[in-house]
Amino acid sequence: MNQPTTIVPKLGQTAFPRPTGHALTHRGAVRTANEDAILADPAGILWAVADGMGGHEGGAIAADLVVDTLATIDDDAPPAEALEDAIERANDRIRTAAGSLGARTMGATVVALFISQGIAHVAWAGDSRAYLLRGERLRMLTHDHTVVQAMVDRGELGLTEAEGHPEAHIITRAVGAAAEIEVDHAAAPLLAGDRLLLCSDGLPRCVYAQDIEAILMQPEPAETTCQALLRRALSEGAPDNVSVIVVDLVAG
Repeated sequence: MNQPTTIVPKLGQTAFPRPTGHALTHRGAVRTANEDAILADPAGILWAVADGMGGHEGGAIAADLVVDTLATIDDDAPPAEALEDAIERANDRIRTAAGSLGARTMGATVVALFISQGIAHVAWAGDSRAYLLRGERLRMLTHDHTVVQAMVDRGELGLTEAEGHPEAHIITRAVGAAAEIEVDHAAAPLLAGDRLLLCSDGLPRCVYAQDIEAILMQPEPAETTCQALLRRALSEGAPDNVSVIVVDLVAG
């Protein structure tokens, strides 16, 4: 009978793909200020996009509070629990700040990514999105919290009608909008060669999904891809702030 063999990996060798990426944010072609905020972890573990709302700089403050709170997560924390806890703490911080500023409406949507043990853990509230590109297929990992998406879910509206619906921008969930925040989660095992995209709604509002997919499929570095996505949004008028994060999974 053969004896079991234990193989000890060499120093630095890992069975999981290594994340590396780039992040960009821009005020767009119409807005005078940028109320988005982004989190890009040099270690490649933690990434986030927050899209503020509230006006009078309230949106920018809210988005910054979300990102600042997420940035406190430890690399070895349990991913789903850590993301939810940070977003709940951000919710409290925004509501406290809104009270201090006398702001009636102040909040932010968020999509956050925590990569751990070869798994992408995603948490979100609102209509900021996460996508996974594997091979030639782009898959949306999040599900918008909007009035229009709820209509689609109930069968009251088709996908084609939803694309240009005048109420597409009305969200039903945001960090800071209520005393308690409900956070949705998704998890996806990752393979070397996968590519992840996080974005504020400013990107899909003016760039079609098939065009986003085509740009992501180009064999370019994450930084070049972010720039290409932003250029495309600007060329289409970019009526809102645009934030994009591209994370590539490379063989460890």
